[in-house]
Amino acid sequence: MAAQTGSTASVGAPPVPSLTWSDCQGGFECADAAVPLDYREPQGRTITLAVIRKKAADQTKRKGTLFLQPGGPGNSGVDFVRGNHASLPAALRDSFDVFGYDVRGVARSSQVQCWDDQTYTQAITAAKGVPGPDAYEPAVRQAADFDQACQTNSGDLLPFVGTEYVARDIDLLRQALGEEQLTYYGRSFGSYIGTVYAALFPKRVRALALDGAYDPEHYANQPYAYDRPQYLALDGAMSRFLDWCKADQATCGFGDGDPRAAFEKLKADLDADPVTTPSGGKANGYTLVYRLLFNINEGKVIWPSLGEALRKAQQRDNTSFLLRPPSPASYDFLNPNVVVECVDKDYPGGKARLKREVTTNARLAPLLGPALAYGPPTYDHQHATACTQWTGEQVSRYDGSFRAKGSAPILVVGNTGDPDTPYQDAVALSRQLDNGRLLTFKAEGHTAFGRSACATDAVTGYLVDLKVPARGTTCADETQPPSATPKVAPPGTTLTELVNGVSDRLDRLGSLR
Repeated sequence: MAAQTGSTASVGAPPVPSLTWSDCQGGFECADAAVPLDYREPQGRTITLAVIRKKAADQTKRKGTLFLQPGGPGNSGVDFVRGNHASLPAALRDSFDVFGYDVRGVARSSQVQCWDDQTYTQAITAAKGVPGPDAYEPAVRQAADFDQACQTNSGDLLPFVGTEYVARDIDLLRQALGEEQLTYYGRSFGSYIGTVYAALFPKRVRALALDGAYDPEHYANQPYAYDRPQYLALDGAMSRFLDWCKADQATCGFGDGDPRAAFEKLKADLDADPVTTPSGGKANGYTLVYRLLFNINEGKVIWPSLGEALRKAQQRDNTSFLLRPPSPASYDFLNPNVVVECVDKDYPGGKARLKREVTTNARLAPLLGPALAYGPPTYDHQHATACTQWTGEQVSRYDGSFRAKGSAPILVVGNTGDPDTPYQDAVALSRQLDNGRLLTFKAEGHTAFGRSACATDAVTGYLVDLKVPARGTTCADETQPPSATPKVAPPGTTLTELVNGVSDRLDRLGSLR
């Protein structure tokens, strides 16, 4: 892995982009923003970022601009704003022009390309839900092939897609919008982007709400220590779902009294005899694990739907949303998801350490972990094999400190049962920040804003009026599992996207009104 990391040497201030807005339907305005490709050469080559906003209806009452940042890395900020604006609390829509953008290397902002759709499809079709004992070495070779494809197809861009440069882009966009300070809501990976912004520009923070937060020190500088809790959190969430399924078989409907054993058998059965999908593809045990990886994020509200989908999979019913292989829309997300983390993270070298860590993660998280640990480069859990072999420069990586000394109060939000960003990460971030305040949501699922009225009100009050929740504030208004599978999925859930055929990586907030 390249050793070149660290802060950008300033050689004159980069020019503030000029935004020429045009109507892009639905009351939204779109523009392009030219920012430096390499902040070591701020007057040099540029990269164009796609940006979007929707103005507050009454401009005389607006407080400024609210930046919305989705998760990922790899999700489109343009789509995030367009897809979620109508669901935002009225206080946010009335108080702010709502703004978002596709970060460098993502979607309309020079999408990075590694594997093409055909190669990704072949790799995922060959992956297993229950990998065999010899799965490790092929996984390492496959990750090396992925890395080489990245260098071949996007090598000129890769060094510059790390989060330090993303944060510097945000500061230029802040200036382009005429804002003296930043007001920002970031969820999941968007919380890490906000953390790095605060570290670089602490005095320019008005309000940062970081929901589903990362432990930034572990993420950037001790990535194995970041990976393991994520494996454990995901398997813990799946385990709690199966426990509920066993306790409420009438509602869940999967497992014939032993859902855990049924799930293990289902993975193996699908590997041995994949189901043909309506489009002619193949869905196996890996497909099942991949879909659960994302759908488990919706929390208890989706549990009856997961039970029904597992039962359909057991019956080889290809309408089960858990038997939908990743699509090209997913690959557009997964390519930058891997690349950004390989640029951001400092994995220690050494194949022996890699093997020990990967095999331990698979062993400690037996429900979903093995498929992810030994699968092709996809989402967070499967990055170690690719990132330890990464040969590209990391000039845009940020390595700390993460204190944000002297900033305004920063709100950190964490869920106690979060399967994606473990709760202890939010606790760690709130302690690392010089002026952090933790808000806890006692719940399953990923992120709190839009899923908890209590948390949504707290975040809104903080962003609008700078009201910081009292220390120790905990929200406990988790939505419990419906008594039967809903005919219409709750607004914002992944199930809705799958059923309706919407891009399966569109990042949606919950119902916020």
